[in-house]
Amino acid sequence: MRAYCFAVALGICAAVLNLELADLLVTALSVLVFSMLLGFIFPQRSWRWLLLVAGCVPIVQLAAYVLAHQRQPRAQVYESFLGFVTATAGAYGGSVGRRMIAKLWPEMKSGPQLHSKGRG
Repeated sequence: MRAYCFAVALGICAAVLNLELADLLVTALSVLVFSMLLGFIFPQRSWRWLLLVAGCVPIVQLAAYVLAHQRQPRAQVYESFLGFVTATAGAYGGSVGRRMIAKLWPEMKSGPQLHSKGRG
C-alpha cells in the first residue's frame, strides 16, 4: 500500500512541475525518472507504475482547472497525455534493469556491491 501512495506522490510531483513550468520536456523527464525508479524497486507488474505516475498529470491538470480556475492552453492539455509514453519506457526499463542485475549477480539480493579488496 505504501508503494501505491509513493507512486501517486511522485505522479503529483510531476504534475505540479507540469503546471508550474509548463514545459513538456521537464514533465516527460520527471515522469520517466519516477516510473523508472518504481519499476526498478518493484519490478513485478510494471504497468501499475506507469498508470499511477503518468495518470496523475492529466488528473491534476483537470483539478487545477476545476478548483483553481487555472486555464491551460489546449496543446498543454494534450501534451499531458504524452507522459504515458515516457512512463511506459521508464517502468519497463527499470524492471528490465532490475532483472538484469539479478541475473548478473545472482548471489546478491540487493544488486552489485563493492568488496573491501576491489570489485566483486
